[in-house]
Amino acid sequence: MKIWISGACGHMGRAVAEMAAADGIEVLGGIDRAGDHAAFPVYRDFTSLPAGGDAVIDFSVPAALTELLAWCESEKLPAVICTTGFTPEQVERIREASARIPIFRSGNMSLGIALIRKLAREAAAVLGERFDIEIVEAHHRRKVDAPSGTALMLYDAVKNARGTDAPCVMGRAGRDSKRVPGEIGLHAIRGGTVVGEHEVLFLGESERISIRHSAESRSVFAAGALRAAAFLVGKAPGLYDMDDLLADELNRD
Repeated sequence: MKIWISGACGHMGRAVAEMAAADGIEVLGGIDRAGDHAAFPVYRDFTSLPAGGDAVIDFSVPAALTELLAWCESEKLPAVICTTGFTPEQVERIREASARIPIFRSGNMSLGIALIRKLAREAAAVLGERFDIEIVEAHHRRKVDAPSGTALMLYDAVKNARGTDAPCVMGRAGRDSKRVPGEIGLHAIRGGTVVGEHEVLFLGESERISIRHSAESRSVFAAGALRAAAFLVGKAPGLYDMDDLLADELNRD
Protein backbone atom coordinates (compact mmCIF):
# COMPACT_ATOMS: atom_id res chain seq x y z
CA MET A 1 0.00 0.00 0.00
CA LYS A 2 1.16 3.52 -0.83
CA ILE A 3 -0.14 6.47 1.17
CA TRP A 4 -0.01 10.24 1.55
CA ILE A 5 -0.06 11.86 5.00
CA SER A 6 -1.84 15.18 5.52
CA GLY A 7 -0.42 16.90 8.59
CA ALA A 8 2.78 14.92 8.12
CA CYS A 9 4.92 17.07 10.41
CA GLY A 10 2.59 16.96 13.40
CA HIS A 11 2.83 14.45 16.26
CA MET A 12 0.30 12.09 14.71
CA GLY A 13 1.61 12.49 11.18
CA ARG A 14 5.07 11.46 12.35
CA ALA A 15 3.60 8.52 14.28
CA VAL A 16 1.80 7.30 11.14
CA ALA A 17 5.01 7.61 9.11
CA GLU A 18 7.03 5.65 11.66
CA MET A 19 4.49 2.85 11.87
CA ALA A 20 4.10 2.74 8.09
CA ALA A 21 7.86 2.29 7.72
CA ALA A 22 7.83 -0.52 10.29
CA ASP A 23 4.94 -2.25 8.49
CA GLY A 24 6.44 -1.98 5.00
CA ILE A 25 3.92 0.63 3.82
CA GLU A 26 5.32 3.24 1.46
CA VAL A 27 4.76 6.91 2.28
CA LEU A 28 4.81 8.72 -1.04
CA GLY A 29 4.89 12.13 0.62
CA GLY A 30 3.35 14.44 3.15
CA ILE A 31 1.35 17.65 3.12
CA ASP A 32 2.17 20.21 5.79
CA ARG A 33 2.52 23.98 5.71
CA ALA A 34 5.40 23.66 8.17
CA GLY A 35 7.41 22.03 5.39
CA ASP A 36 9.56 20.16 7.88
CA HIS A 37 12.23 17.63 7.00
CA ALA A 38 11.17 13.98 6.71
CA ALA A 39 12.26 10.72 5.11
CA PHE A 40 9.88 11.52 2.23
CA PRO A 41 8.95 14.67 0.28
CA VAL A 42 6.78 17.17 2.19
CA TYR A 43 4.62 19.55 0.14
CA ARG A 44 3.04 22.76 1.42
CA ASP A 45 -0.28 22.27 -0.35
CA PHE A 46 -2.25 19.67 -2.28
CA THR A 47 -1.89 21.43 -5.63
CA SER A 48 1.81 20.48 -5.64
CA LEU A 49 1.23 16.74 -5.25
CA PRO A 50 1.91 14.32 -8.10
CA ALA A 51 -0.68 11.68 -8.94
CA GLY A 52 -0.65 8.19 -7.49
CA GLY A 53 -1.09 6.34 -4.24
CA ASP A 54 -3.79 4.25 -2.61
CA ALA A 55 -5.10 6.55 0.13
CA VAL A 56 -4.61 9.76 2.10
CA ILE A 57 -4.44 9.72 5.90
CA ASP A 58 -5.38 13.08 7.39
CA PHE A 59 -4.22 14.17 10.83
CA SER A 60 -4.18 17.92 10.20
CA VAL A 61 -6.54 20.80 11.04
CA PRO A 62 -10.16 21.55 10.03
CA ALA A 63 -9.01 24.46 7.83
CA ALA A 64 -7.26 21.99 5.50
CA LEU A 65 -10.46 20.08 4.70
CA THR A 66 -11.48 21.95 1.54
CA GLU A 67 -8.16 21.37 -0.23
CA LEU A 68 -7.96 17.79 1.00
CA LEU A 69 -11.36 16.80 -0.34
CA ALA A 70 -10.92 18.67 -3.61
CA TRP A 71 -7.66 16.83 -4.32
CA CYS A 72 -8.98 13.43 -3.25
CA GLU A 73 -12.06 13.87 -5.44
CA SER A 74 -9.99 14.93 -8.45
CA GLU A 75 -7.67 11.94 -8.01
CA LYS A 76 -10.48 9.51 -7.02
CA LEU A 77 -8.41 8.68 -3.95
CA PRO A 78 -9.83 7.29 -0.67
CA ALA A 79 -9.43 9.50 2.40
CA VAL A 80 -9.04 8.54 6.05
CA ILE A 81 -10.07 11.64 7.99
CA CYS A 82 -8.83 11.56 11.59
CA THR A 83 -8.96 15.32 12.24
CA THR A 84 -11.57 16.55 14.75
CA GLY A 85 -13.24 19.88 15.50
CA PHE A 86 -15.16 20.26 12.22
CA THR A 87 -18.11 22.63 11.90
CA PRO A 88 -21.52 21.21 10.92
CA GLU A 89 -20.97 22.67 7.44
CA GLN A 90 -17.67 20.82 7.10
CA VAL A 91 -19.25 17.57 8.26
CA GLU A 92 -21.86 18.02 5.54
CA ARG A 93 -19.10 18.64 2.98
CA ILE A 94 -17.50 15.32 3.99
CA ARG A 95 -20.84 13.58 3.57
CA GLU A 96 -21.28 15.08 0.10
CA ALA A 97 -17.77 14.04 -0.98
CA SER A 98 -18.42 10.47 0.21
CA ALA A 99 -20.93 10.11 -2.64
CA ARG A 100 -17.97 10.27 -5.03
CA ILE A 101 -15.06 8.70 -3.11
CA PRO A 102 -14.71 6.30 -0.17
CA ILE A 103 -14.14 8.26 3.06
CA PHE A 104 -13.36 6.84 6.47
CA ARG A 105 -14.05 9.33 9.26
CA SER A 106 -13.67 8.83 12.99
CA GLY A 107 -12.99 11.06 15.98
CA ASN A 108 -10.75 8.29 17.35
CA MET A 109 -8.80 5.71 15.37
CA SER A 110 -8.34 3.19 18.19
CA LEU A 111 -10.00 -0.18 17.71
CA GLY A 112 -10.29 -0.30 21.51
CA ILE A 113 -12.38 2.89 21.48
CA ALA A 114 -14.61 1.37 18.80
CA LEU A 115 -15.14 -1.59 21.11
CA ILE A 116 -15.99 0.47 24.23
CA ARG A 117 -18.36 2.57 22.11
CA LYS A 118 -20.17 -0.65 21.21
CA LEU A 119 -20.20 -1.75 24.86
CA ALA A 120 -21.44 1.67 26.03
CA ARG A 121 -24.23 1.58 23.45
CA GLU A 122 -25.35 -1.84 24.67
CA ALA A 123 -25.14 -0.81 28.33
CA ALA A 124 -27.22 2.32 27.72
CA ALA A 125 -29.89 0.29 25.93
CA VAL A 126 -30.13 -2.25 28.76
CA LEU A 127 -29.88 0.14 31.72
CA GLY A 128 -32.15 2.85 30.34
CA GLU A 129 -32.85 6.02 32.30
CA ARG A 130 -32.63 4.24 35.64
CA PHE A 131 -28.92 5.00 35.41
CA ASP A 132 -27.39 8.47 35.03
CA ILE A 133 -24.63 8.75 32.42
CA GLU A 134 -21.48 10.86 32.69
CA ILE A 135 -18.63 10.92 30.16
CA VAL A 136 -15.17 12.10 31.24
CA GLU A 137 -12.21 12.63 28.91
CA ALA A 138 -8.62 13.78 29.48
CA HIS A 139 -6.01 14.94 26.97
CA HIS A 140 -2.68 16.77 26.84
CA ARG A 141 -2.47 20.51 27.35
CA ARG A 142 -2.06 21.27 23.62
CA LYS A 143 -5.40 19.82 22.46
CA VAL A 144 -7.52 22.68 21.16
CA ASP A 145 -11.05 21.23 20.90
CA ALA A 146 -13.17 20.23 23.89
CA PRO A 147 -14.91 17.97 24.48
CA SER A 148 -12.93 15.57 22.34
CA GLY A 149 -14.32 14.07 19.17
CA THR A 150 -14.24 10.70 20.91
CA ALA A 151 -16.32 11.97 23.83
CA LEU A 152 -18.90 13.25 21.35
CA MET A 153 -18.91 9.87 19.61
CA LEU A 154 -19.57 8.17 22.95
CA TYR A 155 -22.32 10.69 23.73
CA ASP A 156 -24.02 9.99 20.39
CA ALA A 157 -23.75 6.24 21.01
CA VAL A 158 -25.44 6.25 24.43
CA LYS A 159 -28.00 8.90 23.43
CA ASN A 160 -29.09 6.97 20.36
CA ALA A 161 -29.19 3.71 22.34
CA ARG A 162 -31.66 5.29 24.75
CA GLY A 163 -33.84 6.38 21.88
CA THR A 164 -34.34 9.85 23.34
CA ASP A 165 -32.97 13.29 22.57
CA ALA A 166 -31.00 13.41 25.81
CA PRO A 167 -29.65 16.89 26.58
CA CYS A 168 -25.87 17.20 26.68
CA VAL A 169 -24.40 19.12 29.64
CA MET A 170 -20.82 20.34 29.17
CA GLY A 171 -19.53 20.41 32.74
CA ARG A 172 -21.40 21.83 35.71
CA ALA A 173 -21.00 25.06 37.65
CA GLY A 174 -23.05 27.45 39.75
CA ARG A 175 -25.39 27.27 42.71
CA ASP A 176 -28.20 25.55 40.82
CA SER A 177 -26.52 22.64 39.05
CA LYS A 178 -28.80 19.81 40.11
CA ARG A 179 -28.88 17.01 37.58
CA VAL A 180 -31.88 16.99 35.26
CA PRO A 181 -33.36 13.50 34.62
CA GLY A 182 -32.20 12.02 31.32
CA GLU A 183 -29.32 14.40 30.71
CA ILE A 184 -25.82 13.17 29.81
CA GLY A 185 -22.82 15.00 31.22
CA LEU A 186 -19.57 15.60 29.33
CA HIS A 187 -16.43 16.71 31.15
CA ALA A 188 -13.05 17.62 29.64
CA ILE A 189 -9.69 17.63 31.43
CA ARG A 190 -6.61 19.19 29.82
CA GLY A 191 -3.07 18.96 31.12
CA GLY A 192 0.38 17.47 30.94
CA THR A 193 1.14 14.91 28.27
CA VAL A 194 -1.96 12.72 28.55
CA VAL A 195 -2.36 10.89 25.23
CA GLY A 196 -6.06 10.19 25.68
CA GLU A 197 -8.39 8.81 28.34
CA HIS A 198 -12.15 8.25 28.09
CA GLU A 199 -14.60 6.88 30.61
CA VAL A 200 -18.35 6.32 30.44
CA LEU A 201 -19.98 6.12 33.87
CA PHE A 202 -23.40 4.58 34.47
CA LEU A 203 -24.53 5.67 37.93
CA GLY A 204 -27.54 3.91 39.45
CA GLU A 205 -29.06 3.29 42.84
CA SER A 206 -26.33 1.69 44.96
CA GLU A 207 -24.27 0.55 41.97
CA ARG A 208 -21.95 2.03 39.38
CA ILE A 209 -20.66 0.69 36.07
CA SER A 210 -17.58 2.14 34.38
CA ILE A 211 -16.33 1.53 30.85
CA ARG A 212 -12.87 3.02 30.41
CA HIS A 213 -10.15 3.28 27.77
CA SER A 214 -6.63 4.66 28.15
CA ALA A 215 -4.27 5.24 25.23
CA GLU A 216 -0.65 4.98 26.34
CA SER A 217 0.93 5.86 23.00
CA ARG A 218 0.01 7.66 19.78
CA SER A 219 0.96 4.47 17.97
CA VAL A 220 -2.52 3.15 18.85
CA PHE A 221 -4.12 5.81 16.65
CA ALA A 222 -1.50 5.47 13.92
CA ALA A 223 -2.13 1.72 13.72
CA GLY A 224 -5.88 2.32 13.47
CA ALA A 225 -5.43 4.88 10.70
CA LEU A 226 -3.30 2.50 8.66
CA ARG A 227 -5.84 -0.29 9.15
CA ALA A 228 -8.58 2.08 8.02
CA ALA A 229 -6.59 2.99 4.89
CA ALA A 230 -6.14 -0.69 4.02
CA PHE A 231 -9.86 -1.24 4.68
CA LEU A 232 -10.80 1.55 2.23
CA VAL A 233 -8.72 0.29 -0.70
CA GLY A 234 -11.12 -1.11 -3.28
CA LYS A 235 -14.25 0.08 -1.45
CA ALA A 236 -17.12 1.78 -3.23
CA PRO A 237 -17.79 5.48 -2.55
CA GLY A 238 -19.42 5.94 0.83
CA LEU A 239 -18.89 7.13 4.38
CA TYR A 240 -17.26 4.51 6.62
CA ASP A 241 -16.30 4.58 10.30
CA MET A 242 -14.84 2.46 13.09
CA ASP A 243 -18.04 0.43 13.40
CA ASP A 244 -17.47 -0.79 9.84
CA LEU A 245 -13.83 -1.60 10.57
CA LEU A 246 -14.74 -3.38 13.82
CA ALA A 247 -17.38 -5.46 12.01
CA ASP A 248 -14.80 -6.34 9.33
CA GLU A 249 -12.31 -7.42 11.98
CA LEU A 250 -14.91 -9.56 13.79
CA ASN A 251 -16.04 -11.22 10.55
CA ARG A 252 -12.45 -11.95 9.61
CA ASP A 253 -11.87 -13.76 12.91
